[in-house]
Amino acid sequence: MKADIQPKYGKATIKCVCGNVIETGSVKEEMRVDTCSACHPFFTGQKQAISSKGRAAKFLEKYGDKKNNK
Repeated sequence: MKADIQPKYGKATIKCVCGNVIETGSVKEEMRVDTCSACHPFFTGQKQAISSKGRAAKFLEKYGDKKNNK
């Protein structure tokens, strides 16, 4: 096997635009991200509820069931 073909693994710093800094391990020394666990809506609880109705249910709710409403 060839020697010294693996990248150097060391400490890394991840910086978010919100100002949060995370220390981890990686082959890159520094990374910049747009969202992190401190500012992402899913983790902060600010995620809006999305309707789980299907297309047919939404259609029937909007226009009604014409067959049964005679």
